[in-house]
Amino acid sequence: MLKEVKKKRAYEDIVTQIKELISKGKLKQGDQLPNENELSETFKVSRSTVREAILSLETLSLVERRQGDGTYVMASSEEAIIQPFASSIFHEKDDLIDMFAVRKIVESEIAELASRNATPKDIRELEKIIDKQERDLTEGGFTVKSDSNFHFALARMSKNKVLERLNVALVRLLRKTRDEYLQTAERKQRSLDGHRAIVAAVKCKDGKEAKKAMLRHLEGIEKALLIKKEEGGEKKS
Repeated sequence: MLKEVKKKRAYEDIVTQIKELISKGKLKQGDQLPNENELSETFKVSRSTVREAILSLETLSLVERRQGDGTYVMASSEEAIIQPFASSIFHEKDDLIDMFAVRKIVESEIAELASRNATPKDIRELEKIIDKQERDLTEGGFTVKSDSNFHFALARMSKNKVLERLNVALVRLLRKTRDEYLQTAERKQRSLDGHRAIVAAVKCKDGKEAKKAMLRHLEGIEKALLIKKEEGGEKKS
């Protein structure tokens, strides 16, 4: 499955091979990669080259290193395919207002489609994510990862692959802004309430309300981030 690589730019060859295995579904989300020694032997490169490749894959959000446990595949085959596409369209330096304008268009449409296409099993999955977020919030957690999982799951339920891929790109690119937003208990609670309203509308198959609930949710986040950005600018000036 894996093969020896050329020494020149070896880490890039490793990244390419692993990305290809993920995109083809031969490495699945949750699979553990061989350890550094094993990869070093397989690729016939040094451990430092392997580490450089893993770091690159981690930067692309394709894998995750877990202290004392190993490296795991975090992306699905579709996410691995969309990553180069996302990088060519969206950039971290793009204006926050522009990014949210696109996100509101994409995710409001996703919410409306999900209200039409979500199955009872899909609804239960959303409710489980909500329950997990509520437990995390009670325990002082509520991570960006659990927030992302909600939006990824909803996009899958839209049954529109193009919108799902666009959503993956946007959600991953805006990870830092969500991390900034989810800093206080009040904001975490507001985000949870927003998710609940979306799920309630989807469950009732009310597309119009699902769309409105998503827009309210995203507009609230956007407003809070813009206020924080303006305050940061005032402090620097």
